[in-house]
Amino acid sequence: MQEDSGPQSRGHRLDKGGQFHFTQYLTSTTGPQFAAGPSIQMQVVKALCSGERRKASELLEDFGSTKHSLTADDFVDIFNYCARSPDPLFVMEIWRFMESKDVSMNNICSSLMMQALCKGGYLKEAFDVMDFLGESQCIYPVLPVYNSLLRSCTKMRSTIQASKCLDLMEKKLVGKNEVTYTELLKLAVLQKNLSAAHLICHEYIKNYSMSIIALRRFIWSFTRLGDLESAYNMLQHMVSLATRGNISIARTVYGKLYTSRLDIPVPSNKGLGSTVLDLKEKKKLDSCIHLPLAHLPDSTSSSIGQQISCVGNKKAKSAESDGLNGQKQSLLMKLLRWSFNDIIHGCAKQKNYKLARKLMLQMENLGLQPSSHTYDGIIKAVVSQRSFGDGIGVLKTMQQKNLKPYDSTLATLSITCSQALQLDLAEALLNQISECQYPHPYNVLLASCDALNQPERAVRVFAKMKQNLFLPNIKTYELLFSLFGVVNAPYEDSNILSQVDAAKRINAIEKDMAKNGIQHSYLSMKNLLRALGEERMIRELIQYLHAAESLFIYRNPSLGTHIYNTVLHYLVEAKESGMAIAIFKKMKLCGCPTDSETYNIMIDCCSILKSYRSACLLMAMMIRKGFCPVTCTYTAIIKILLEDENFNEALNLLKQFILDGIQPDVLLFNTFLKEACYKERIDVIEFIAEYMHREKVPPDPATCGYVFSAYVNSGFHITAIEALQVLSLRMMSKDGNILREKKNFVNEFILSEDSAVESQILKLFEDSEDELAVGLLNLRWCALAGFPIFESADQSPWTKRLERMQLHRHCSSSAKVLKLLRYIF
Repeated sequence: MQEDSGPQSRGHRLDKGGQFHFTQYLTSTTGPQFAAGPSIQMQVVKALCSGERRKASELLEDFGSTKHSLTADDFVDIFNYCARSPDPLFVMEIWRFMESKDVSMNNICSSLMMQALCKGGYLKEAFDVMDFLGESQCIYPVLPVYNSLLRSCTKMRSTIQASKCLDLMEKKLVGKNEVTYTELLKLAVLQKNLSAAHLICHEYIKNYSMSIIALRRFIWSFTRLGDLESAYNMLQHMVSLATRGNISIARTVYGKLYTSRLDIPVPSNKGLGSTVLDLKEKKKLDSCIHLPLAHLPDSTSSSIGQQISCVGNKKAKSAESDGLNGQKQSLLMKLLRWSFNDIIHGCAKQKNYKLARKLMLQMENLGLQPSSHTYDGIIKAVVSQRSFGDGIGVLKTMQQKNLKPYDSTLATLSITCSQALQLDLAEALLNQISECQYPHPYNVLLASCDALNQPERAVRVFAKMKQNLFLPNIKTYELLFSLFGVVNAPYEDSNILSQVDAAKRINAIEKDMAKNGIQHSYLSMKNLLRALGEERMIRELIQYLHAAESLFIYRNPSLGTHIYNTVLHYLVEAKESGMAIAIFKKMKLCGCPTDSETYNIMIDCCSILKSYRSACLLMAMMIRKGFCPVTCTYTAIIKILLEDENFNEALNLLKQFILDGIQPDVLLFNTFLKEACYKERIDVIEFIAEYMHREKVPPDPATCGYVFSAYVNSGFHITAIEALQVLSLRMMSKDGNILREKKNFVNEFILSEDSAVESQILKLFEDSEDELAVGLLNLRWCALAGFPIFESADQSPWTKRLERMQLHRHCSSSAKVLKLLRYIF
């Protein structure tokens, strides 16, 4: 925000940028005495400019050896330099020197000294000086001095010191001007206090008429405090003033904009300063700020620039006034564009695309050319509510106007494309970024590469990141462990070569972490343990578990649950039951809480030991802890019974837990089918296949493989083909009628004689349509074997036979129940 000036005080002038200039010295010394002073002053200033502080101090001492009597005016140039630098330490040295020489301060020197202390952040010393000046009979601090002190308190984010300054201003009755209100507004924004900002606005309106600069400040403040409604209303009033030609703007020699109208202080209103600092409620005083608006130009009217020119031509009578009006017009257009941009970026933060679009259209109607900064806010607002395609459309419009997008704009679009899994587009946008202060866009793209299993692209993205010298953060390394820690899994089993490769990758990532001074996080360690477990690197898995215990678990045992579960899971998968039991005991001893997943893993571990009793004990312990058994719990227990060939008890348990309302999954049924296939139990195979259909659990490729292999191993080849067709159709569609609904599958994929058909089917795996691809391949191989293809699973003799068998079992069971009831009664 820009700053306004305070009033002129005797003997000096404070310009609109907050800098002091001097019209004359207050003393009237003449002759050699007057000439000697400034020359030594300039020598001191020159020494300070050269960084020779010791020499400056020596020259200051020589200053006191002159024969003429010193006054405050003899130090003005030095004070002025210290205020501009700022150099608060030398200012204090000058003050001590003046006291030692009994030189009294004047208003100019005291103001400059205060400015040097405030700019340098020496607030305590500034308050001490203020107290000293307040006690002096000759010097009275003026309002600009208090404003300078208040400004420093705001910059230092010191609410306590700001409160002290406001109390002092009220006590001294110095009043307030527009600069004071500006600093109070900054303080409200600093505190994120919307109520205070509204209070300041109402107080300002009572004392001043709104100017373009003041509106700009309030728009900036309300936007940052999230009140877009008030900011928008003030923007419309700003446009209204602009169209009426009410322009009071000028620029300081330092380039800052200020209101050229006279800034007359208003009397002190006790309570405003303390009220601003004490307001805690975040609600507004009113719903929003409403100001009277003049007629606003519509889309068919001339632009603001043209209207201002017309107003200027009526008032300007000379080339000089024309040039002044042209300069004001340029400054006004800049202020308007800034304010529009502020609200548009506020819309992006609040995901308010409609308002951002409305403001963009108004800018075009007013003749304000959107800048790259404008489009940055528009694109961020667009992607917050709409698709990435809309954001790309805005980017193309921007490029058509020869506007170069910011790096933040490209980063936003890249993130949106990555989240939409449009990785080619996301990577292309990321490659256009020249500088990026944070690695978030790269991390999002790496996360999408991980989700789509594209490690090759991830390597390219990370290499680009290193090439552009973008420092990775811990999130980057968490993703790298997830992407590259695993070599063969899940598509191939680990082997010695993959384990060596995985170790090299993990070592390289950890070396890069150490190079950038980044330690393991909880998630990076968890991803690393998962990678080691997938590659069956058990020794390394235990080593890193010990490291995780030292880093996280011993300090906070509650963090150990997921880490221990990860390690236990892979130990059970590797059939390392002894290690799993030892770690489970250690987990309980160190006070790490167990959860449902922990007990399910350990119940699964009992299947390695073939201990049905231990599994039941663990389930009882699980229930006592308040965890209900779930499908995977019963799956693990059933696995133990099946490995013991206790099919009847396993089937009874299956029926029981379904009656208890637990929904079975395909993994549970595949557990039955796997053991039945190995033991050639066709009766169990057929019972489970029909039971799956009745429970509406669709088969998966493993289901098809177990059933088909069971029939083939028993010599029932035709039945095997029939069962494979039925299960494939049910896998592709819930009702098994996909070929009837999509007859093009039969001709295009199943019965086609084109040798490239199978390659087209395999491409379905890339789109994660595994069940559809496997089903089509199964049906095509059945057709190639010379078997007719059923359009629906219900047409198969195998399906009808299993239904009759299931009905017979149900009737037989009902007859037994009826016979028992007759016996009882």
